[in-house]
Amino acid sequence: MLSLWTVVAVIAALIILIIVIYGFASYNSFVRMVNQIEEAYATMDVYLKKRYDLIPNLVNTVKGYAAHEQETLDRVINARNAAQSAATVEDKIAGENALSGTLKTLFAVAEAYPDLKANTNFINLQQQLQNTESEIANSRKYYNAVVREYNTKTQVFPSSIIAMMFKFAKKTMFEITNTEERENVTVQF
Repeated sequence: MLSLWTVVAVIAALIILIIVIYGFASYNSFVRMVNQIEEAYATMDVYLKKRYDLIPNLVNTVKGYAAHEQETLDRVINARNAAQSAATVEDKIAGENALSGTLKTLFAVAEAYPDLKANTNFINLQQQLQNTESEIANSRKYYNAVVREYNTKTQVFPSSIIAMMFKFAKKTMFEITNTEERENVTVQF
């Protein structure tokens, strides 16, 4: 017959084994989630680069019809450059939000020029940009879903213990941060 100490030792060993197995599984799950976040960000970055490449062509087309709107055109190019050169996710989010606002202003300005609105090159670029914006929105949704799942896991017990032990920090969602950027752009002439 087993002694009481042997039974306690076996139960303690099983509990420790379960905790260790859970720790390994949880750690591996965090690693997979971080990789998913990086993949989602890289996918979104491809679409953002596509948008960056379209913007100079769009600005040059508008410039041909609305040369005296140089300030608006400069703001679009500056916002594009800032977003493109952002080093961190937070800077990228801020830059993308600013760029989206300046693009709305550019299209609002274009409304005042009927010849520009009828230009096939402008229409084609505008359509390409709309398609790219749709792709960005879809990839942003996926990125945010993966980040939300990861952030939830870093905050709920007991996986939060593993997150703290191995420094799995909360990630930033890719969303509009300013209320002004959520509103439609109004341009007065």
